Amino acid sequence: MELEVHQFISYFEPAQASHLCQMAIVEKYTEQEVVFEEDDVPDYLYLVLEGQVEFRKRTTCDKYHVIAVAKQNEFFGEFGVLDGQPRSAQAIAYTDTVLAKIPRTQLMEILDNTKGYVILKLLSYIIRHLRATTAQYVNQMIYQEKMALIGEMVNTIIHDFRSPVTGIQLASAMLKETHPDEETIEWCDIIQAQVKRMLGMAEEALEFAGGNAVLKKQPIKLTSLLDQFEKLNRIYFKDAHVNFKFNVPEIMVNVDENKLMRVLQNLVSNAVEAFKGNGGCIEVTANNNAKFVEIQIGDNGPGIPEAIRDNLFDPFVTHGKRGGTGLGTAIAKSIIEAHEGEVSFQTNCQGTTFYIYLPK
Repeated sequence: MELEVHQFISYFEPAQASHLCQMAIVEKYTEQEVVFEEDDVPDYLYLVLEGQVEFRKRTTCDKYHVIAVAKQNEFFGEFGVLDGQPRSAQAIAYTDTVLAKIPRTQLMEILDNTKGYVILKLLSYIIRHLRATTAQYVNQMIYQEKMALIGEMVNTIIHDFRSPVTGIQLASAMLKETHPDEETIEWCDIIQAQVKRMLGMAEEALEFAGGNAVLKKQPIKLTSLLDQFEKLNRIYFKDAHVNFKFNVPEIMVNVDENKLMRVLQNLVSNAVEAFKGNGGCIEVTANNNAKFVEIQIGDNGPGIPEAIRDNLFDPFVTHGKRGGTGLGTAIAKSIIEAHEGEVSFQTNCQGTTFYIYLPK
């Protein structure tokens, strides 16, 4: 956008607005380029002409938490300009961004000779921005507390499960030895695989709470993975009257097999629950492109409710489920991103399709 039509400039009378445009320094910032650091001297007010800027506070282990954002036609840095105190957070370009910088000293001279209604507009904007930042910060604190609680709970579950799980594994192994017929061996293998999945699901929730997914990637045929997934869920699909099918070419993917199974389980289970016992069809297809493998998971259900579409992949987002944690799609997204991939979806009243992109 042009500097002359920015909302900050529009607050002032024509002569002052023209003066501000003349003194402004327009600069381009590349993605992830730092605009200023926390505790820097507040020497400029910044107007966002293009792109987006994030404000981050450093936490433990050299990590950052985003506490606010500034988008096109917004401005930032006003607190430091007004009170002269050091910057309270780091500002970093989220995408390629164009900013107009207005020097603090000259801006203060203009403000000293500005009419009251201009000051009121500035104060109104500052108050709205402060409220939004406070709300975002409070939400992040609540999120962190929930994550810590989940971590403690999952740790307890894993600890308490180890003894009975070991008993189940030993019992199924003994059954295989005493009844070595093909059917018994198959069912015992399913028991052991499901027990392994239970522990894996708990550990993945623990990793998600800690923000550190650990991958054990290896090449595997996508058809083999889907064969195993269908086998483990055969009874589940039968009870839910769901027709699960897949049609994929012979594609090799370099993934953590257990974690990708978890992604499939989360997305497919959501589809099954959306059918509400009325049955339906879920189909998995795949395409092999030059740079990535595209996996599509489609269903003919009622679609994702509009109320949660915009933040479906956020933690604790759930709709119409009894006992749902709202972590399924968030964990799925974190696993795909740990593989340096992407996940998206399209939905309407006739069904939903998830698109998973995994790099080769």
